[in-house]
Amino acid sequence: MRQNFDMGALLLPADATDFISVTNPFDGVEVGTVANLSPEDTRRLVDAAKEGARICRSLSRYERARILESCASLIERDGETFAQLIVAEAGKTIKQARKEVLRCVNTLKLSADEARRNAGEVVPFDAYAGSENRQGWFTREPLGIIVAITPYNDPLNLVAHKLGPAIAGGNAVVLKPSELAPLSAIRLVDYLVTAGLPSNAVSIATGGAALGEALVSARDVRMISFTGGFTTGEKIARSAGLKKLAMDLGGNAPVIVLNDCDLGDAVAACVSGAFWAAGQNCVSTQRILIQASIYDEFKRRFVAATVALKAGDPAQPDTDVGPMISAQAATRARSTVDAAIRLGANLLCGNTQKGSVYFPTVLENVSFDCDLWTQEAFSPVVVLQRVETLDEALALANSPEYSLHAGIFTNDLQAALKAANQLEAGGIMINDSSDYRFDGMPFGGGKYGSLGREGVRFAYEEMTQPKVVCIRKTER
Repeated sequence: MRQNFDMGALLLPADATDFISVTNPFDGVEVGTVANLSPEDTRRLVDAAKEGARICRSLSRYERARILESCASLIERDGETFAQLIVAEAGKTIKQARKEVLRCVNTLKLSADEARRNAGEVVPFDAYAGSENRQGWFTREPLGIIVAITPYNDPLNLVAHKLGPAIAGGNAVVLKPSELAPLSAIRLVDYLVTAGLPSNAVSIATGGAALGEALVSARDVRMISFTGGFTTGEKIARSAGLKKLAMDLGGNAPVIVLNDCDLGDAVAACVSGAFWAAGQNCVSTQRILIQASIYDEFKRRFVAATVALKAGDPAQPDTDVGPMISAQAATRARSTVDAAIRLGANLLCGNTQKGSVYFPTVLENVSFDCDLWTQEAFSPVVVLQRVETLDEALALANSPEYSLHAGIFTNDLQAALKAANQLEAGGIMINDSSDYRFDGMPFGGGKYGSLGREGVRFAYEEMTQPKVVCIRKTER
């Protein structure tokens, strides 16, 4: 499957001479090519976005909503085409890719709703002494130019999570999708333009890290919305200057399993949560803390369900776990597991690699000092840990510096509420795995997991700013 795009129509140079080859993670076949822009292209991209910001600001809320809803309808109509493209460039299984397309449609529709409803509020000036003769309101106004940097693991919906709220708020965007999987993002922008979005509202910047560094430091940029790794996030924060920052920097999700839960439900949900998208998921279940009295039975069932998963060609409808984004990523995952084993961990299944496919892997007795415990694995690897009490589980769950989501399985309401109160994470899933996410909820983490919140309403509010209008009534 080869997809070549006319990049000139999307504000990229028609005479580009340097290109990035986008390859299928499973078989290495070239899927398409995109221009490899350099830092010198930053000025042109930002200048185009400045003109786009001027036009987008003047679009009525009705028109912004209409564009977003029309685009959602077009993507829903062509959903299978988008799903096949996600499989080809990112290696998601076809089942998972189809779900991502549906989520993208929902994200754009939620963004359209936000354009209509979240215009501002009346300010009750006359409710306070000294302001009795004043009345007014505040509106939500666009910031201007937003740089959006997105990863490869959700190449369509994570882009929609940035573009949808930005467009709803009347902003222009310079979009830098992952150079490993940029094609879904480009097609999404193409559909937005078809739906009526001004062609310079979104400038696509395909290229490497140097291009990203130049974009985030550009003075005319008012906000950076970044999803990616902690190290890159720190670099952005150092070089951005006086800009708003919104960052999803990853997690290391714990799930607590108490002895009063529905064990079969907990096993099934944790298997899905650990291995969805080959574990390349920032809220992927990574550490499962199981109460001692049910530990052995949970382990037996969990390992059996893991071994039963089919790993391989993501285009096949019965494949459960597709490839990682590259063979190098799979090798890194295996090396991390090997390091944990050298420190005393027990391998229960997996740790087998075939090219970019890394088979679902389960370990126990992992050292609390090794990377599999302290860092985000971002691979189909999960750690089982025996605990005696809820308090012990909470302490272990909170030990890493990274935090996005956490989960707990229990039928004890008090235990569930205690965990919800004490787990240091941005989202607590009760009787569900850590990887559940609804596109309308606030999404982000605690500690070093993120800055700000995504989720359509919350991203929209990050991407707009209040403007107060106050009227003083005078006597004639």
